[in-house]
Amino acid sequence: MDSLDGYVSDDELAIAPLADVGWQVSTISWRDKTVNWDDFEIVVIRTTWDYQRYPDEYLEVLASINRTSAQLENPVDLVKWNLSKEYLREIAGRGVPIVPTIWNQYYDETSFREWLQLLASDEIIIKPTVSATAEHTYRLTQYDPALAALFADRRFMVQPFMPSIVSEGEYSLFYFNGEFSHAILKRPKPADFRVQEEHGGFISSVFPDAKMLEAGRKAAEQIGPQPLYARVDLVREAEGKFLLMELELIEPALYFRMDEQSPRRFAEALADRMDK
Repeated sequence: MDSLDGYVSDDELAIAPLADVGWQVSTISWRDKTVNWDDFEIVVIRTTWDYQRYPDEYLEVLASINRTSAQLENPVDLVKWNLSKEYLREIAGRGVPIVPTIWNQYYDETSFREWLQLLASDEIIIKPTVSATAEHTYRLTQYDPALAALFADRRFMVQPFMPSIVSEGEYSLFYFNGEFSHAILKRPKPADFRVQEEHGGFISSVFPDAKMLEAGRKAAEQIGPQPLYARVDLVREAEGKFLLMELELIEPALYFRMDEQSPRRFAEALADRMDK
């Protein structure tokens, strides 16, 4: 992004550990058309948190980087796969439990009533299949005609509202080169359901139990080829089973500040990757 005003990022915590393993870092906006990507050995996608507004332009930039001598991480094919949340349909087909989801519907009052019945829920979440930082994500108990224009020409997904998001929170597990690094719990502020810090969410470090680690491992194993970094977002259902919310492979916040050793793990994972 050209500016991170209004966003929370701690990627700078990895700069010193990267220097320790021999890598110098430059921070560049993906919109900078003056950059010669051949000047770099590796380009790591990080806080491109406006990509969802310009997905075609974004993919064109990544494709141009991919044509240079620089190694793009995560790889462009993974980015394309992960760009639309419809990848969750594929993962669910492989046996990974996801939050129940209705895909590619038409937003009208009749459909809304059907969604409530199909999902057996009094509340639903509706969001675009291409989105980030909860942009255009809505929690609804009744049809809102004001959203009809917003969702008229974009693909979207419908899910039941998961009460544990408010009562417990959403868990994120982080993997570098396929190895588990650390985990956090994200909780929304009072009277909200969005867990992102940009919306007032609260972040805390957690130590995942065996059940959570197994759910994260099963989800992370669906990614191929193995990425430099991955974030697995999980939510607990009423019966206690963890469901996959999202696999974040494009630009996930990695929350280095929540685990003091995580920047070093990331730096070593990058160095190991480039040595192969």
